Amino acid sequence: MIASIPQSRAYQRTYNAYIALFFLLLAAPLVVVAIFSFNDSLFPSLPWGGFTLDWFFAETPKRTGLFHDESILESIWISVIVAVAVAVLSVLVALSNAFLFERKEFPGKQLLYSLMLVPLVIPGVILGISILAFGSNIANGVEDNWGIDLEFLRPGLTMVILGQFAFISTICTLIISARLRKFDIQLEEAALNLGANHWDVLWTITLPWLKPALVGAAIVAFLMSFENFNTTLVLVGSDAPLTINMFDRMREGSTPVLNAVSLLLMVASGGLALLSIFVQREQPGKQ
Repeated sequence: MIASIPQSRAYQRTYNAYIALFFLLLAAPLVVVAIFSFNDSLFPSLPWGGFTLDWFFAETPKRTGLFHDESILESIWISVIVAVAVAVLSVLVALSNAFLFERKEFPGKQLLYSLMLVPLVIPGVILGISILAFGSNIANGVEDNWGIDLEFLRPGLTMVILGQFAFISTICTLIISARLRKFDIQLEEAALNLGANHWDVLWTITLPWLKPALVGAAIVAFLMSFENFNTTLVLVGSDAPLTINMFDRMREGSTPVLNAVSLLLMVASGGLALLSIFVQREQPGKQ
């Protein structure tokens, strides 16, 4: 709806109703999951059995709460390790990519840029299978010819990190490039004319300008890695991240403890999203 064009009252009401329904459909599943994490029942469904915190704190033969479930807690820790590794690698490579594509001109630049975007349009399962096949072929070839076992190229956390990094780094590149594109390069030129070297300019002028984008990209990378399922499912080994653990639990039969985990993730993700918005918001008087 274009605000400058007069609209009838019926149209405005229909538009507002559509927006309200849209957000209701987005929020309803999350609200239901959150409510049933407090349901005093062995099953995450109706009828309502009363309010309880057992699915968070209980430690009994029949009920094991989230904070006493060693399998869930271990998988959360594994997901955090993977997400931190992916975020660090993605931001570092994305920063280099941003300078490459925004500051340099070279033959084949557009082709290279297009190739960088390819992982975004490839289904996660296909991407995971491709990376797994590539890594396994190299590992098998090296082992057959030289007797060296490259374990990190077989299913496991290293392959999970590489698989997620393959497409998350592209998203981080787009975020940082958008910020770098707004930078006034004359600030760097002025600092160089005043005697600063390139490293001084980078650390004191350019990187502080890019800080909101760097933090935002790191948060986005962390969240995308933490909740990734398709690529992780193909590449995972014996150490299962949280999404894989929850998938296995769902196949065996869901309990409200999974709702409690989901609620915890919603709160944590919402907090990180708000932090990202706060960091990226420009302060008055700063450009």
